[in-house]
Amino acid sequence: MIYLISVLEGLLVIVPALLSVAFVTIAERKTMASMQRRLGPNVVGYYGLLQAFADALKLLLKEYVAPTQANIILFFLGPIITLIFSLLGYLTVPFGSGLFISDYSLGLLYMLAVSSLATYGILLAG
Repeated sequence: MIYLISVLEGLLVIVPALLSVAFVTIAERKTMASMQRRLGPNVVGYYGLLQAFADALKLLLKEYVAPTQANIILFFLGPIITLIFSLLGYLTVPFGSGLFISDYSLGLLYMLAVSSLATYGILLAG
């Protein structure tokens, strides 16, 4: 039961953060569109509110293209490794009083180590 509560606390922290990133992206795209005197994203959903989710779905369903001389496995694993290490950095961020995913006493050192490992995924992707 305690594991279920821990997972739910993690989801209560992570899901709103991801949703806020999606809506901030929409706000940025709308602002940039207004600077260029155009409408911006307005097709998907009410006032384009579902545009970020449509973009994510489009990204998942795109045809996979890889260079002919590249190692296919490493080329495919590069972005995945970068994503994993960038998300591991959120383990030490306290989200409130007693609300954190993991309690590390050396949180800053951990953040530096994890962020330096994320560059290997960028190097693998080419």
